[in-house]
Formats: sequence, structure tokens, C-alpha cells
Amino acid sequence: LAGLHFTGDVDAMQEGTVFFANEPILRVAAPLPLAQLVESRLINLLHFQTVIASKAARMVLAAPARRLIDFGFRRAHGAEAGVLAARAAYIAGFAGTATVEAARRFAIPAFGTMAHSFVQAHDGEAEAFVNFARARPEGVVLLIDTYDTEAAAREVARIAPQLAAEGIKIAGVRLDSGDLDVLARRVRAILDAGELTGITILASGGLDEHELARLQASGAPIDGYGIGTSLTTASDAPALDCAYKLQIYAGVARRKRSTGKATWPGAKQVFRRYDDAGRMSGDTLALQGESCAGEALLEPVMRAGQRLAPPPGLAAIRARVARGLDRLPRRLRELGETTPYAVEISAS
Repeated sequence: LAGLHFTGDVDAMQEGTVFFANEPILRVAAPLPLAQLVESRLINLLHFQTVIASKAARMVLAAPARRLIDFGFRRAHGAEAGVLAARAAYIAGFAGTATVEAARRFAIPAFGTMAHSFVQAHDGEAEAFVNFARARPEGVVLLIDTYDTEAAAREVARIAPQLAAEGIKIAGVRLDSGDLDVLARRVRAILDAGELTGITILASGGLDEHELARLQASGAPIDGYGIGTSLTTASDAPALDCAYKLQIYAGVARRKRSTGKATWPGAKQVFRRYDDAGRMSGDTLALQGESCAGEALLEPVMRAGQRLAPPPGLAAIRARVARGLDRLPRRLRELGETTPYAVEISAS
């Protein structure tokens, strides 16, 4: 294996493309040992980040115009998973991550607040808040639910003028427990009464897309959310039925016929159609070289083991995801059950 080099061709959907059931997202054409050797790692990378990006996209759709931050590293199934989850969430529309290594490696915006232990290490919350703000004066976000959330909010209102005189502006406060809807309203009222309307409220603590949707619908005055466990474990849907199967060998189409796992034979292409409003209206799974209405989604990305172009930056991938989510049929932008998106199988 030391002298082995991948010499195959790869066609793929561009990263960040919305896709649906029964659609191939990547096609490898290579000598069989080479094509087989890359299987496990390809599925590992594509499957995991697709799961997390899909979960993150649901949250982005549930809380539009709100800042969502990945807080999930500590619950991820391993260090690499935590870093890649931050990447996947960011391209799906999250504002950033609390995982510093992901920020360093991928240039994802880093966000963070203080720890409960920092507050507990002081004799009083006000002292903790002041010391934290002086130690890290840029973008100060104070954690206010260690003891009594409303009392802590009043302490924030009391020390804010003192810190402002030192040139330190409190950017936000974070709620991490309790009834977030009720507490956010009470904290907002306390801050506003102290003429601190510019301090934002960040909420975290066991949130998923359904809770985000509930808080949004209630009008809770929450400006952003930190999402942990439900994101990095995709707790309600931690796996997709993702497969990597032989479709052609020695020029002959091959087909697996196992019960419940049968495949469509041959190299394939996916064509996407749009309605007059520019929204996705249906896809066709066709054979490579077949001509169908719509946009062909699989594009050449490698030939003879070499990339045809440098990989796109995360900003471009993130923009592609945003466009795709915006072009989803309206029923698919909701969290509830709905009729599946139409993916036709061509006659060929």
C-alpha cells in the first residue's frame, strides 16, 4: 500500500447541494481495488457531515434570522467528529462554533461565554462578571444562571456603567437552564429598564429544532442559541441509509438484488427541475449520458487521481446551502410530516 496512488475519476454533486432519497451524490470510476479501498473513509466523511448538516439545516429553518452557535464538542463521538460537526453546521447556516480547533482549522467564527465554574470560583457574581470582562473585554457574554437568573441580570445592569467607563461593553448574557421563554422576557425587561437595550440574550441547554420553533412562535426575546447534544449527535436521526455499491464492472452494468437493498444498475446522473418561482419541483435519476430536462447535478471533480480545481471555500459552500434551502418547496421548509419530494426514475 505504501506505493499505492488513487488514479480514478470522481464525479460528484457540489458540496452544499440539497439532495434527496435514491440520489447518488458521488461516483467513483477506478480499478476495483482502488475503488474498494476508499469506500469506508468516503462513507465515513460524507455520511457523518451530511447527517449533521441536515440536522443543522432544520434548526436554521426553525429559527430564521437568529444566530445559531455550535456548542456540541463535548457530546460528540470523538474529537474528529466534534471538529467536523462544527464545519458541517457552519456550512448549513450556523454563525460559528465554540470549538476552537474547528475555528483554527476551517476559519469558522469562534464564539464562547464563561463557565459556571468561573462564577463559582468567586465569592459573588458581580466580582466574577467584572473580572471576566476585564480579562476578555472583546465581545463579553456573561453567564447569568449559576444561582438566580433574575438577580444576576440585575447585577449585570448595575455593573454595566462601571465597565462602560473602562471602555468595556457587555455584548450579551446567556441563559442555560429553566424556562427559557419566561426567563428571557424577565431578563429583557431588567436590561431594558437599565437602558441596556443593546445587550443581546443567548439561550442554550438541551435545545433542538422543535424547541427553537416553539420559542420563535412564542416571540421569546432571544437573539441567538447555542446548540449542543442534539446537533453533534443528531440525536433523533443519527444515521442515514448511505451505501457505496458497484454499478459497472468491465463495461457491464451490475445490479445488487438483495431484498430491501436492490440497486439501480449503471453509472447515473441526477437532473433537477425548478418551477416558475425558482423552487425545486422534481428530480430525475437517469443514466449517465442520458438527456433529461433540468440541471445536471453530478459534475467532474477528479480525473486520473487529480483534482480538476481547488476545493471551494466554506463561504461558497455555505452560500450554496442557503440558496438550496431557499429554493426548497415551502412544505419541505417546515418541520412536520409532509409528502416526499418527487424523485423519478428514468425509463432507461
